Amino acid sequence: MKIDVWSDVVCPWCYIGWTRLKKAVAASPYSDEITIRHRAFQLQPDIGEVLPTAELLATKYRTTPENIAQMQANVCKIADGEGLCYQLEGTLSGNTEDAHRLLLWSEGYGKQEELLAGMFSGYFEKSMPLFSHANLLAITDRVGLDRNAALTLLDSSLFHAEVQNDAHTAASLGASGVPFFLLDHRYGISGAQNQEVFEQVLEEAWRTQS
Repeated sequence: MKIDVWSDVVCPWCYIGWTRLKKAVAASPYSDEITIRHRAFQLQPDIGEVLPTAELLATKYRTTPENIAQMQANVCKIADGEGLCYQLEGTLSGNTEDAHRLLLWSEGYGKQEELLAGMFSGYFEKSMPLFSHANLLAITDRVGLDRNAALTLLDSSLFHAEVQNDAHTAASLGASGVPFFLLDHRYGISGAQNQEVFEQVLEEAWRTQS
């Protein structure tokens, strides 16, 4: 069974949802027969600069820095409950297309899941930006992807169309935000639902396979 997961690497709920899904899959008796695949979704596809996340969120939601700090603290508390150690204060935001292109490219090397985990953990738990070639190569180095091949990819426009296609597919499925999960091409789950929800839908999807 394939599970497609639309997410952005700078979306805190995406890491939480992905972690809960992974736990549900690990608890399934069919875990060895389940493949999770990343699909690209940019929350800020038109952003052209790198700026503090708190500043971006305060502008987006028309609120104060104090309210943003409280929102981030609440997210960190939820992440703690999943065994994640978020460090959101001081994080940066920017365009994530290159990160997504690398993730889609890395699937061909069997490294997509490992690279996504590295990006999520690096960004949310270690405050590592993901917006320059140097930032991204630091992550690909850690997971053992060939640096020259990764740099060649980054210097090209390869997988740009695939990133756009993933976004269009998400829209066609009614997904206006992320995370969004599609199990066996039939069962959709929106948002970072509790692990129990993933377990229930996973069991139903497996039981009703044709």
